[in-house]
Amino acid sequence: MSYAGPEFDPPRPPRRLLRRPLTVTAAALVPTALAGWLVWQAVGDDGGAARAAPQTPRQAAPASPAGPDDGKRPDPAEPPVSPSDSAPSPLAHKVVVIDPGHNPGNSRHTSEINQQVDIGTGRKECDTTGTSTNDGYAEARFTLDVAHRLRALLEEQGATVRLTHDGDRDWGPCVDERARIGNAAHADAVVSIHADGSAAGNRGFHVILPGPVHAGAADTRPIVGSSRDLGERIADGFRRETGAAPSNYIGEGTGLDVRTDLGGLNLSTVPKVFLECGNMRDGAEAALLTSGAWRQKAAHGISEGIVSFLRG
Repeated sequence: MSYAGPEFDPPRPPRRLLRRPLTVTAAALVPTALAGWLVWQAVGDDGGAARAAPQTPRQAAPASPAGPDDGKRPDPAEPPVSPSDSAPSPLAHKVVVIDPGHNPGNSRHTSEINQQVDIGTGRKECDTTGTSTNDGYAEARFTLDVAHRLRALLEEQGATVRLTHDGDRDWGPCVDERARIGNAAHADAVVSIHADGSAAGNRGFHVILPGPVHAGAADTRPIVGSSRDLGERIADGFRRETGAAPSNYIGEGTGLDVRTDLGGLNLSTVPKVFLECGNMRDGAEAALLTSGAWRQKAAHGISEGIVSFLRG
């Protein structure tokens, strides 16, 4: 409990013996203080704690180039802000859409995902269940995990990141809806993350690029070139960060594959690629794909490719 006011102060003993020395000391300090005040008035405010006496107003100093003086002083305990601290983020105003392939719930909704949708060149299933490792680690779990890691890396650099789904729906979305999500976001880049389900012994990653399609609702001609640029940069970053080799069974060693039968690419109006990160049915690659540390490397590689593409 605190007390306020002189009526609560305890009585103090007389201190007559100290009165004269204190008077002398105070008297001695007055000339010094007066001299210091006069010097201060002559040189002006240098950013210290001293202020002019209220009865002697001074002309305000001009504002610094950094902006008008708001009367605040920097906290000496805080380090100064360097110009780089206030620089815009490298991916500011950039929109990236990440498309985690498949959905963990697709296997419980086979009738829904088997419905046919228009992909421009024909009709195809809404979606599939995806593949898995021999031990049952689902591709849909893998893709969502990598998507989360990739989102965090891109957001750290200032990008606006959207996912086509975030494990927040029972199944899907269908491939045509996945394309529409990227288009509606006016994305600067879209990456659909997958893992393959090929035969044992088939190893390596590959990036799927849209081929030229002009049929029905599909017209990839405006994005073929930019999508190839995006795919090549992602392939470079992925190989560098993970140490993975390009596919030994698709792409003839380039790590690149052009297709015109995928609705997610055919219906896209913004730069988009698919990335098959490895073969889940091969024991050696399954060991990598099920490793959290390796998936983090994968996310770094994809991020490097996207950043390189967005920076031009």
